[in-house]
Amino acid sequence: RKYGNDAFRYFVLREMPFGQDANFSEEAFIERLNADLANDLGNLVSRATRLFWEDASSQGRSYAASASDLNLWSEAMDTTRRHVASAMNEFAFHRALAEVWSFIGALNGYVNHEEPWSLARNLKQDRLREVLAVLADSLRFLGIILEPFLPDAAAKIRDSIGYTGPLRLEEARCRGNDQTIVYTVKHLTGLFPRRDRIDSEGRAASVAPTMLSQERNAQASTVPDTARITIDEFKRLDLRVAEIVAAEAVPKSKKLLKLTISLGDETRTLVAGIAEHYRPEALVGRKVVVVANLEPATLMGVTSNGMVLAGSAGEALALLALDRDLPSGAKVR
Repeated sequence: RKYGNDAFRYFVLREMPFGQDANFSEEAFIERLNADLANDLGNLVSRATRLFWEDASSQGRSYAASASDLNLWSEAMDTTRRHVASAMNEFAFHRALAEVWSFIGALNGYVNHEEPWSLARNLKQDRLREVLAVLADSLRFLGIILEPFLPDAAAKIRDSIGYTGPLRLEEARCRGNDQTIVYTVKHLTGLFPRRDRIDSEGRAASVAPTMLSQERNAQASTVPDTARITIDEFKRLDLRVAEIVAAEAVPKSKKLLKLTISLGDETRTLVAGIAEHYRPEALVGRKVVVVANLEPATLMGVTSNGMVLAGSAGEALALLALDRDLPSGAKVR
């Protein structure tokens, strides 16, 4: 009743491996809702449908992608569909959703790189409509492949571009330029509104900017000078975005997990003391922030080449997360 069926359904399927025990907290739920649903998916759909809506001739218009775009996104859709099908056959719903969100992350990266709003402003109509062809077919793809997980949202996405075709998994593929048609455009905004995070007593923890500034100033005055560092000292830290590609318990340890992370151009092994807070299966596919230039250390016989960052308050612990997707290896500063 509070957050809607789709958002809660998504959290259960993404965070809780089927058939296994799992933890739930409203704070973790809101974190997933804001990061994955509001930012990654909701903002993508809103931006794309607005671009179609602003293209005065988009109603019933056929869009043609470039050959390079067509090859790239055809392969991306095929790969995602195969991996989702394989995961679903094993009831690994969390893995299936991780694959879909990898596609969404790549699509957001494509939009940010191409900047179609700049193409429209600079009257580069040919390239704009090539980009719109990718977005049109990708929204149709998401409207189909998300149906088992987010039925209400998937229906709204399909409706926003006028797609009324079949919802079989085999239809979640690139249809090519001959069939990339936006039938009736509706600007779809607010698909998943952002929510305030919850404090330890169950209250909304958003703070008015003026209050926040006052609190920060008060806190700053109480920080001892010995705790401060210079900007040059901070710059020595190499903080990077990393994707967790595998996770497992460290034998004979109740607190340690062995994580395999991707930094884009390299893969590393880290050891993190988060086993009492996160199940290994729920971590795969998550983006985290790591200290990449930490000296290696060996813990329980496993060499850790870096450190995952997390916040803690009392017994609660939470990994640092992004509020929108960035590629693995992106520098945090």
